[in-house]
Amino acid sequence: MAYEDTAGPLPLVVVPGMLCDASLWRDVEFPEGHDVHHVPLRRADIGALAEDVLAAVPGRFVLVGLSLGAIVGFEALRRAPGRIAGLCVMATNAGAPRPEQYAAWREMDELIAAGRYADVVERTLPDMFPDRRPTPEAARRYRAMAHAVGATAARAQLAAQATRADASGVLRTARCPTVVLAGARDTLCPPAFHQAIADSVPGAALTLLPEAGHLLPWQQPEAVTAALRELVAAVGTTPASAAPTAP
Repeated sequence: MAYEDTAGPLPLVVVPGMLCDASLWRDVEFPEGHDVHHVPLRRADIGALAEDVLAAVPGRFVLVGLSLGAIVGFEALRRAPGRIAGLCVMATNAGAPRPEQYAAWREMDELIAAGRYADVVERTLPDMFPDRRPTPEAARRYRAMAHAVGATAARAQLAAQATRADASGVLRTARCPTVVLAGARDTLCPPAFHQAIADSVPGAALTLLPEAGHLLPWQQPEAVTAALRELVAAVGTTPASAAPTAP
């Protein structure tokens, strides 16, 4: 099935990372004229989360995802390639989970179940920042966001992580303009992960942000803003008929 674009600029569907919410993007200036729809991560399965993304708007859209949000975006691309007009992914990993990740997710889930969500927030905090060294203000902001997300959503996100699959095959089929952003000082999802993504997507552009860690929209909002403007400009020159049709 082919999808026609509605009148005007395509909407942006924006998906945050684990323990993140829409406040992750507050310093980013989204391209003018484009409606922005934030999709929270509240379900325990990557496929269900991808369906939430696809239900956010009708027709074609530009998908923007960070970390787990990008992983959800890969699944949305697999399910409905004809609807993804442009793709921006950052601070993420297209590979399948590793054994040590399954073990870590189980341990964190057990902590939350025991009423120790604050311990999980503190455990994840260093990995969000360049070289695992947050400033006091950055740490305070992350704690506030993670606690706003809450323990229930966090457990769903941990369960969803365990349903991930390798997305490299899906990425090789992508035919939409694609931007990949990586923080040079991201210890959780290092640049090599992003090089693999860019190598998989035909024509993808990889941008390495020298001073950034994992939370790129906080640490390099101007660079994220510029990348999104470039992406929507590229999408605007790509006819809908060039996109693959959905099954």
